[in-house]
Amino acid sequence: MKKAFFFIVIISIFSNALYAQKTMKLWTGDLPFSNGTIGEEEVTDRGHVKNVQDPEIIVYLPEKEKATGAAVVICPGGGYGILAIKHEGHDIARWLNEFGVAGIVLKYRLPTSDNITDKSEVAMTDAQRAVRMVRGHAGEWGVMPDKIGIMGFSAGGHLASTVGTHFDYGFSDSKDPIQKISCRPDFMILMYPVISMSEDFMHFGSMKNLIGDDLSKEQMLRFSNEKQVTAETPPTFLVHSTDDKSVPVANSIKFYEALIKNGISAELHIFNSGGHGFGLGRKDGTSHNLWPENCKAWMMDVVIGK
Repeated sequence: MKKAFFFIVIISIFSNALYAQKTMKLWTGDLPFSNGTIGEEEVTDRGHVKNVQDPEIIVYLPEKEKATGAAVVICPGGGYGILAIKHEGHDIARWLNEFGVAGIVLKYRLPTSDNITDKSEVAMTDAQRAVRMVRGHAGEWGVMPDKIGIMGFSAGGHLASTVGTHFDYGFSDSKDPIQKISCRPDFMILMYPVISMSEDFMHFGSMKNLIGDDLSKEQMLRFSNEKQVTAETPPTFLVHSTDDKSVPVANSIKFYEALIKNGISAELHIFNSGGHGFGLGRKDGTSHNLWPENCKAWMMDVVIGK
C-alpha cells in the first residue's frame, strides 16, 4: 500500500514538473480603476474565482524542445461575475503546452467588485496589461513578440475580442516601461464568445455586470465588438454551438462576417451541439469535441508556421 502511494506521489510530482509555472502580479503600486480598498477574494466549491482583488498572470511554459515561440493569454469566462479559471484557464494552458505554445492564464478583476471605480474599463485594462507583460518578457520566456495571441471563453471571449479591437501600440511617454509596449494581440481565439451589446443577441448577464442596467447608445457601440473591427484587427479563430442557449451563435457569426468584410483572415466552426461552457469538450462523443484539433491546425497554419 505504501509503495503504491509513493508511486502515485512521484507520478503527480513528475506530471506537474512538465509545466513550468510562475505567477506574476499585473500591477505594481496603485491599481487603476480601484478606490484603494481591499476586499476578500472568493473561491467557489466548483473552483471558480469571484471578487478578484489583485490581478495576476499564471505562466505555463512548454518544454524547451517543444516550444514554438507562440504564446496565448487566456481569459476565462463567467459572465463578468466569476472566473471559470480551471476548465477555461489552467486546463487550456496545459493543452497549449502539449504542442509547444505558452499558456498565460489571466486572473482579471471583475466589474462586480465593490472597489472598482469604472466597471466597464477595468477588465479590458487588465487584459491589455497582460498582453504587454507577455511581450515584455518574450525573450525570457522563449516567446516571439509577434506570435502573442489572446483567447477567451464566453464573457472572456468578449474581453479578448475587446482587446483585439480596442488596442494601442504603447504609450511612449509612460514612466512604466510595460505601458510603453503594444497591447495588440497578433491573433485571437474566441470560444462561444459574447461579442455584441445589441439587444438582438446580447448576453444580458454579461452586459449588466459590465455596464449596469442603463446601456447608452455610445456604450452599446463601444462594446459591440462586431462594430469595432477594422483592417488592423488580428486574425481570428471562432468556435460556437448552434444549440448554445446562453450566448446565441449569432455573436460569432456577426463577428466573423465583420472580419471577412475587413479582409481579416478568419475561421469559424459552428457545431450542431455542445451547448455552452464546454471548455476542451464534453465526454459525449459529439462533434464539438473536435475543436481542439481544429484550433491546433489553424495555429500551425496561421501563427506558428508564418
